[in-house]
Amino acid sequence: MKDMNFSEAVERSIKIRKLYHNLEREYHGKEWTVEEDALAFLTDAGLVGRLTMSQQGRWPKDGETESELEHKLGECIWWLIILAERMNIDISETLESFLSNTEKNL
Repeated sequence: MKDMNFSEAVERSIKIRKLYHNLEREYHGKEWTVEEDALAFLTDAGLVGRLTMSQQGRWPKDGETESELEHKLGECIWWLIILAERMNIDISETLESFLSNTEKNL
């Protein structure tokens, strides 16, 4: 699998979200709100917690945990990119600022 830079991830994420918006309009008559996107992210983040417990042997689960966990981790990153974009926050700048401040404070 090729490495992608963060800018490419952001660009691809936004394109994918636009495709989902098309489906939402088709099936529900309108696009999801930012709040609905946030709820979808939180739902997936909760699943990351449950799948992590399963992967670590602390929660019984039928099926294959590892691939589901990998998928949900990727999906959560995607949701964070989308939420930032929809709220006019530059996620690249935000991440850079967070990392720099945290490194400085540690």
